[in-house]
Amino acid sequence: MPGGSFAPAGVAKDRAGQYQGRLTAYVIVACIVAAVGGSLFGYDIGISGGVTSMDGFLEKFFKTVYKKKKLAHENNYCKYDNQGLSAFTSSLYLAGLVSSLVASPITRNYGRRASIICGGISFIFGATLNAAAENILMLIFGRIMLGVGIGFGNQAIPLYLSEMAPTHLRGGVNMMFQLATTLGIFTANMINYGTSKLEPWGWRLSLGLALGPALVMTVGGILLPETSNSMIERGSKDKGRKLLEKIRGTQDVNAEFQDMVDASEFANSIKNPFRNILERRNRPQLVMAIFMPTFQILTGINSILFYAPVLFQSMGFGGDASLYSSALTGGVLCLSTVLSIATVDRLGRRFLLISGGIVMIICQVIVAIILGVKFGENQELSKGYSILVVAVVCLFVVAFGWSWGPLGWTVPSEIFPLETRSAGQSITVAVNLFFTFVIAQAFLSMLCAFKFGIFLFFAGWITVMTIFVFVFLPETKGVPIEEMILLWRRHWFWKKIVPEYAEEGSSMPNNSTV
Repeated sequence: MPGGSFAPAGVAKDRAGQYQGRLTAYVIVACIVAAVGGSLFGYDIGISGGVTSMDGFLEKFFKTVYKKKKLAHENNYCKYDNQGLSAFTSSLYLAGLVSSLVASPITRNYGRRASIICGGISFIFGATLNAAAENILMLIFGRIMLGVGIGFGNQAIPLYLSEMAPTHLRGGVNMMFQLATTLGIFTANMINYGTSKLEPWGWRLSLGLALGPALVMTVGGILLPETSNSMIERGSKDKGRKLLEKIRGTQDVNAEFQDMVDASEFANSIKNPFRNILERRNRPQLVMAIFMPTFQILTGINSILFYAPVLFQSMGFGGDASLYSSALTGGVLCLSTVLSIATVDRLGRRFLLISGGIVMIICQVIVAIILGVKFGENQELSKGYSILVVAVVCLFVVAFGWSWGPLGWTVPSEIFPLETRSAGQSITVAVNLFFTFVIAQAFLSMLCAFKFGIFLFFAGWITVMTIFVFVFLPETKGVPIEEMILLWRRHWFWKKIVPEYAEEGSSMPNNSTV
């Protein structure tokens, strides 16, 4: 039934206190292998900026940019402003946007593993084409294939991690995707630092090394178990229960299993998840699926990571120093993500998002002031101010790494009921990649037009998103994924929008959760 208007949205029983189980080695291994897909996403973010600053790459594909780069008195903010160069970076994300929507029915009907395997195969083709590129068409087509891989991987992997994880550790386990992403960024920066010395062919090695994690993702997808939620949703209840007992390390899984069965029965009554997700009862989840990834990109982090080498070269650091500075920011991002994993299930999502937002606002304003006062169009920053800018950028990356970096993916992946979970994750990925595409395509032009004001532009958006979290996002820490619907019914604002469909005998606490 497409609408499902008179049925409860997902689970209506509050069984969270009856959940049993622990974090087993089986879950850890499965999640590590699955999270490798995140490293490919991060590797591409990190590799793009480094490759686009290499002379051999620019001279072969973007001669105009190469000539402008060599002009000593070229405007610092505009020397890399080229729509073709931006298209190299951003075409991947537009392809990912489209493929994430295609991935939704595959993830739902054939399982999470199917999408992970499709993503891995696409990455293999894309990395091969990029490494062997002889013209701009090969280069862009390779990027499009990488984008297809990102669309499938980012759609399925966060769902896989959320469904495999025990409730009390779901935040930390889910953040393994972001940790893998940051490790990919850091690895890419270090590889760029080495391959930049291998002119004129070092860029081929940088782009081709994506084959490694792509093969791990593909083979891992073949060997990984499916999630219990997906197996039950597709009718394999007995196999789903056996797997649940195995991954929880106990046979006492009755409460969690019953929640999955209830959710799957309702999910199977929904024939059109994308239409269903527009209904009033799914309004808060839809809002979060749109705004969380939008805000994640509007922090400005991807601009810094995409173009960190370009940004630092524009400030006069020189080729080697710029790549070294980029590697530094990648390493800092990894460490801060580990900090977030260690604290998210104790401090909660809201605390990390709000505190990270405040620190990022301060950092963006400081960088804008330094560049506005000390960095003219045809000048270089002094050594002291350059070091200060890098230090503040690193602090910004730390704040992002403990807040919007991992939680921009974690929160949307854990809030949807089973019947709209795959569609909801597709919307999250599509929105994320759409705004990534827009910012990637526009950033160099914006840098040229806004100059130091680009940092104030992002600071304004971070202010908006921090207020949004404070007012509208309830705390999801410790709430079972199949009982998340109860959270919205208790929230001071969303309870006015989400209809009450409590089943007879369901236990609904009276306290309101902000």
